[in-house]
Amino acid sequence: MTMATVEMERGMAGTGLLAEDEERWRAVAGRDGGYDGAFVYAVRSTGIYCRPSCPSRRPRREHVAFFVSPEAAELAGFRSCRRCLPGEARPADPQAGPVAAACRFIAANLDESLSLERIGAAVGVSPHHLQRSFKRLVGVSPREYADALRLGALKHRLRAGEGVSEAIDAAGYGSNSRIYERANERLGMAPAVYRGGGKGMEIRYSVAGSPLGRLLVAATGRGVCAVSLGDDDEALEAELRAEYPAAALARDDEGLGAAVAALVGYLDGARPSIDLPLDVQATAFQRQVWEELRRIPYGETRTYLQIAEALGNPKAARAVGRACATNPVSLIVPCHRAVGSDGKLHGFRWAVERKQALLNLERSHRKEAAEAGGAQNR
Repeated sequence: MTMATVEMERGMAGTGLLAEDEERWRAVAGRDGGYDGAFVYAVRSTGIYCRPSCPSRRPRREHVAFFVSPEAAELAGFRSCRRCLPGEARPADPQAGPVAAACRFIAANLDESLSLERIGAAVGVSPHHLQRSFKRLVGVSPREYADALRLGALKHRLRAGEGVSEAIDAAGYGSNSRIYERANERLGMAPAVYRGGGKGMEIRYSVAGSPLGRLLVAATGRGVCAVSLGDDDEALEAELRAEYPAAALARDDEGLGAAVAALVGYLDGARPSIDLPLDVQATAFQRQVWEELRRIPYGETRTYLQIAEALGNPKAARAVGRACATNPVSLIVPCHRAVGSDGKLHGFRWAVERKQALLNLERSHRKEAAEAGGAQNR
């Protein structure tokens, strides 16, 4: 249910990070064993690569690189961790080399038209075989991989202060209209606004105590745009500011009192669902996944595959996992109710322990409500 992709540092120089890197980093931070075999992470400061579930001390994010396989990490000069033995996580995949070469070729030619035939010819693999192997190992098609690289490059350049037109051109987009047409879907706002770090946006937020630690709720004039859980108010506020460095952020405990009360009431078991207006940007598929998550009964879970099947697309289980990982309004959209095919908890932005605690709370409250209802009927 995960997305494995490779960060070819030399081939991707100047393109910025893929959007999916944050999903992988959360897997590493949460030591999520569900991602073992999907990718490995390497620590530049130590020269060692590990499984996502490695029990060793968590590295700093800026020191981490991701690779599609142990072989790719070793080709880049890293050595296997002696604690988690990532090199033994799975047999060597004979297609890892050609797929890694395809990743490098795509990264080096983002400003050109990249057909499967052209990429396959460059790495010596038939188009059909490339498509199948690439999606199996990387989790997305070569075209989707190229799109992710272009978007990462655009974000990197816009955040660095580069002009909008120049950034769009340098990122490999064929025309300005192409990115503007999909700006809300991919960036969440117009490129010029993203370049300014949310300049002109007004976001109010509040932080309060909850059964699962500190709870941050942020909202625009249209609805809730972020829900975060943590242990420290300053860290939660810093994360919000990092996402929108130029937005007008203001603490508003009174104005957001009702929203906070609704979320705390949910955690206290006073209400099994949360009906608050939202202001979140998402693709059509993400919205479908989030709506399906909200249909899962209180205290129950569904696997990523079951959710994909409910959407009529059984092959989209990995994409469902990514949609869960990118959900900005946890609790309101209950991504904690999505589990791996083995029934185990695989990843949660606010730590797997909180995910388990959330499910325990829901099940406990549901049991109490059922017992109370039974007593009234006797």
